Amino acid sequence: MAEVLANSLRFHVQRLPAPADPDPSRPVVVFLHGLVVDNLSSFYCPLALPAARAGHEVVLHDLRGHGRSERPATGYDARTAVADLVALLGALGLAHRPVHLVGNSYGGTLALHAALARPDLVAGLTLLEPPLSGPWVENMLDTLSAAALSLEDSPVPTELHSLRLRKAAQLTAVADALLNRTSLIDDIATSRVFTPGDYARLHCPVLLVCGEHSELLAGAREFLAHAPRCVLEVLPGLGHDVLKESSGVLRTSVLTHLDAVSGALVS
Repeated sequence: MAEVLANSLRFHVQRLPAPADPDPSRPVVVFLHGLVVDNLSSFYCPLALPAARAGHEVVLHDLRGHGRSERPATGYDARTAVADLVALLGALGLAHRPVHLVGNSYGGTLALHAALARPDLVAGLTLLEPPLSGPWVENMLDTLSAAALSLEDSPVPTELHSLRLRKAAQLTAVADALLNRTSLIDDIATSRVFTPGDYARLHCPVLLVCGEHSELLAGAREFLAHAPRCVLEVLPGLGHDVLKESSGVLRTSVLTHLDAVSGALVS
């Protein structure tokens, strides 16, 4: 566990044990979590630790304003998130290494932005339930705005503390701070929507995972139709939360994809 200064911000970072003599041609696996109540811990047991045990170098960090990272008032747009990621990799001495980005939910959207902005850096993508379409983003903004209103001056965090529900109280307090005291909602509202042309110029290999009952599946299929090197895996019986509900199946698929991308780069 460490604090790393990058892009003038303190980030909470964890690097899982890597091989003693890492191969610089193999990509570093970087995990990007979702919005507001999410943080790096959601990846730790389902995917990050298994990836490290399989011999991959792994980096996890709390996104700007999330978890234990510093929470500035502004800078929650996708362009700044990509700048944060690039600066963080530089601070860790990984600026010249290929990376494989694994993004869950909104973290998948940020991973895609990074791959489009820095194709020289991103060697592969694993996108878990990424919100790609305009309607979904609009629905998410409505949900976040409603949550912000309900949390404003709410006694819930204090009540949770009084009940000794410390983790729930902390998550509620973080959500309140992000939604009501930063530009996060406004920044997401100004994000541009991806187009088929964006998908077509994405030349790294992509594993795209969606739940069978997810409202994001239509957008994932459009992505598949235009991205030249994409594989879509639909997990039966699941909705949006594939990371928590399908760890065994998901772990096998992700590790297989990571090995394939690493092997292609080495060869």
